[in-house]
Amino acid sequence: MGRGIAQAFAFAGHPVLLIDLKGRAQDAARELERSALMEISENLEALAELGAFDASLIAGTMDRIRFVFAPEAANAVANAGLAFECVPEVLDAKQSALEFAGRHLPEDAVLASTTSTFLSTELAGCTSRPGRFLNAHWLNPAFLIPLVELSPHPGTAPDALDNLHRTLTDIGKTPVICAPAPGYIVPRLQVLLMNEVARLIEQGIASAEEIDRATRRGLGVRYAGMGVAEFIDYGGNETLHYASRYLSEALDDDRYAAPRIIEDNMRAGRNGLREGVGLYDWSETDKDAYRRDVLARLVRQLRSQNLLPKAAAN
Repeated sequence: MGRGIAQAFAFAGHPVLLIDLKGRAQDAARELERSALMEISENLEALAELGAFDASLIAGTMDRIRFVFAPEAANAVANAGLAFECVPEVLDAKQSALEFAGRHLPEDAVLASTTSTFLSTELAGCTSRPGRFLNAHWLNPAFLIPLVELSPHPGTAPDALDNLHRTLTDIGKTPVICAPAPGYIVPRLQVLLMNEVARLIEQGIASAEEIDRATRRGLGVRYAGMGVAEFIDYGGNETLHYASRYLSEALDDDRYAAPRIIEDNMRAGRNGLREGVGLYDWSETDKDAYRRDVLARLVRQLRSQNLLPKAAAN
């Protein structure tokens, strides 16, 4: 993850330090440096070969990345404005890295953990400057996937969150903010979806190949063009209400039951776009223009995958 983040920032023009805090024999340290820089270089070369950018940009990107060994680490971070902790998901390792960063970073620097399992509320006490700390959960490959989930804790200074949000946006990422809760947004949704796919296969409902075809050509295309909450309001909250009731009864499984917010919105008549309010407030929306925009988004998605309907010859 650290290598992917380094690549993302270096490609966007920022000088980056890849810091190894673990004391190693010289040969082992040099081998780690060689391996890390080679991985980044190979990623860049692969992207250039796929037409993502001109290969002439690779050398400059690599020149902006410097590998730093443990004995030089304290001096190296003394002028850093932003640091990401990317050590393994072991609490002792996290504590050690965050304590080190808190001791040596400048006072106004932002410190972020890339953890996928520890909450920002759990890790904030590991650093001497909790006000400058939050979680920043990247999705692999970090150098390519736009999303970064930012999870501040109650003591995170607003300007620290704003600073990181702005910096990520400036390098082309899409930061989203969520409360410190297990699974953030994407992993929490992803685990449910992946487990349901495994159940469909286990129960003999469909093969892995058919399920993947359905997700790539249906579910994936739809939700790449529309957010899930947006889709609920677009199709109507009542649709989800009745579908949830049907599936929970037909499959005799409470995991399909609608959450309270769907039931409450149903009773209150907050069913989405048609009624002007749902999970979103649609009261000021030009509904015809919005529906046309949704269609345009879907067309772009289909065109990018060469999936637009083919017209019959006249």
